[in-house]
Amino acid sequence: MPRSRPGASILHCDRDALHAAAPPFTTVQKMCITYTVGRAQARFSRIKSTSKKRTPSIVNLTVKRRYLTEREVERLMDRARKYGGYGHRDATMILVAYRHGLRASEVCDLQWQQIELSEGRLHVHRVKNGIPSVHPIRGDEVRALRKVRRDYPKDAYVFVSERGGQISPIGFHRLIRRLGEAANMPFPIHPHMLRHACGFKLANDGHDTRALQHYLGHKNIQHTVRYTELAPDRFKDFWR
Repeated sequence: MPRSRPGASILHCDRDALHAAAPPFTTVQKMCITYTVGRAQARFSRIKSTSKKRTPSIVNLTVKRRYLTEREVERLMDRARKYGGYGHRDATMILVAYRHGLRASEVCDLQWQQIELSEGRLHVHRVKNGIPSVHPIRGDEVRALRKVRRDYPKDAYVFVSERGGQISPIGFHRLIRRLGEAANMPFPIHPHMLRHACGFKLANDGHDTRALQHYLGHKNIQHTVRYTELAPDRFKDFWR
């Protein structure tokens, strides 16, 4: 054994003894003893194990759906009719937002001057520099709006609060959240899901993408293409 100078350190690791003392299937860390030549003291230092413990990567396979199906919208409207003292107003508000793909602010800002009940037309004003358009109003929607008009004959806004003022987008958000909980929806819902529901419903019905773009008021058609790309029924006739 070569001589060591005074004050020098020799690193000695007894691996065999450590493995013999360890129980099976146990991760062993190397214990190294450093002897200082010329001194009676010895100090111990622990070295990290060379085995790397890899944390398993967790892949989130849960797809968060951003829209409601037609049946879920009907379920929400049915619950609205039975929830509170303004059920018809709330159900009609959901119907109008769904049929015309309205944002929360757009349905809250809707005024009677935009609606021609006798002609069955709705003049849609879009926010975010969206394209305005004129939508047809179907029979069930006309009947629902006429009843709302009878209940609130003097108001400029179509949907008003219990205090007689305009319903705010925040109030509409809270209403939809409460109705979703009351209807036992399997996930939290918000008003913008009604707009997405409109886009997916019309895309599934096979409507032209360009026409759908103007119906929803999109400036950029790329915002409309996502509805046709993710439409679950786009491949239903394949291999028939």
